[in-house]
This record gives sequence, structure tokens and C-alpha cells, in this order.
Amino acid sequence: MSAPIETPSGYSTPKLGLLRLLKQAPDSSLDEVAQHLRISKVAALGHVQQLEHEGLVERSYRAGHVGRPRVQFRLTARATPLFPQNYSEVSLAALDFIQRKLGPNAVNELLTERAHEVADRARPRLASPDLAVRVRELAQIRTEGGYMAEVGTRRKASIELLEHNCPILALAGRFPIACETERRMFASLLRAEVGVSHRVVAGDPVCRFMVRPAKEAVP
Repeated sequence: MSAPIETPSGYSTPKLGLLRLLKQAPDSSLDEVAQHLRISKVAALGHVQQLEHEGLVERSYRAGHVGRPRVQFRLTARATPLFPQNYSEVSLAALDFIQRKLGPNAVNELLTERAHEVADRARPRLASPDLAVRVRELAQIRTEGGYMAEVGTRRKASIELLEHNCPILALAGRFPIACETERRMFASLLRAEVGVSHRVVAGDPVCRFMVRPAKEAVP
């Protein structure tokens, strides 16, 4: 069994930047890595290779229209513990115990109550009458919680909210209701309809929420 990964406190600034980039933009090319870090391609490749050696980064190849296939890089599952995780093994063990003793409904009630507490703290910051402003503020709140959130594409009828890290990944993998609880919390806080098209827990590189004004929601 591989040894656990240490916290990223010992990593240099370029390596931390590289880890964050690949978390937010998986399958980045070496050119993109170098541009993001503002260093040469040779230096960027050195950082990438060191993280590959540690098992944190892997490469793949995508065929191009001309020339050799493009090399691209992404984080491995081994890099997941380097990013914020809000639920420890003790918390998961406690929820497992509650489910065994009281049933799945008890876990649902506990997660819902927790979501209400989180929402109550966030609600004063989401008082704006402008939905776009509320979505931006929610992205900031979620980033403060370790979710690496940002507002994505804005269309006439919807606003995209992206989360590149999932601090509750271990919990969501064992208790899928946790994801639905968060979606309902978003809808309540934003006073809008919120749909989900991508989930980190399902293997996607990002959690993608589509926020629509309630009156324009698609059933």
C-alpha cells in the first residue's frame, strides 16, 4: 500500500500553482502549464515530471489534426487528499453508525439539518435582488469553504456555477444524498432553480450547476 500523501505545505510555489491549475483545468498542455506559471517550458516540464514521479500527475495523449499527438496532464486520484476535505474518517464512521442503528432517513435528516445551519450563516451575504450577484457571492462562500468555486458561462436564461474541488468527496461517495442536500441548499439560498449536470463524485473533473430564475425553470 502506498504511503499517505503529506499536506502540500512543503511544495514550492510553482508546484502548488501546478497542482491548482490541474485541479481547475485538467488535461492542460505543457504550453498552458508554462503560461500559467509564467516560467519556461523546460522549467514547467521539470515540475510536472517531479509530480509524476510522486504519483500525483499523469499524462495522456490526444491526437491532433497535424503533427504528433498533444501531451496533456491531469491529477491522479492520489492527489485528492492534497485539497481540502471537510469530513474525516471519524465523521464517516459516525454516519455509518447512525445509518446502521437508525436507518438511512436519520442520515438524511442529519445532513439536512447541517445544510440548514450552513445556509443560515450564508444567507445574510446573499440578500441582493440580482441573481447574478447572489451566484457570485455563493461562489466566493464556497471557495472559502475549500470548493474552488467560480462562476462560469452566463447565458440569457441561466448562470453556470463550477466547483473544482469536493471537500465532501469521501462522504458523497458513501452517502449520495449529501449531493442532493447541497443542491437543495443552493436553490434555497439563491431563490432560484438549480440543476446539476456534472459531479466530481461521479468521476467528472468538476461539479457543474446550472442556476435559473425560478419563473424560467425547466420542469
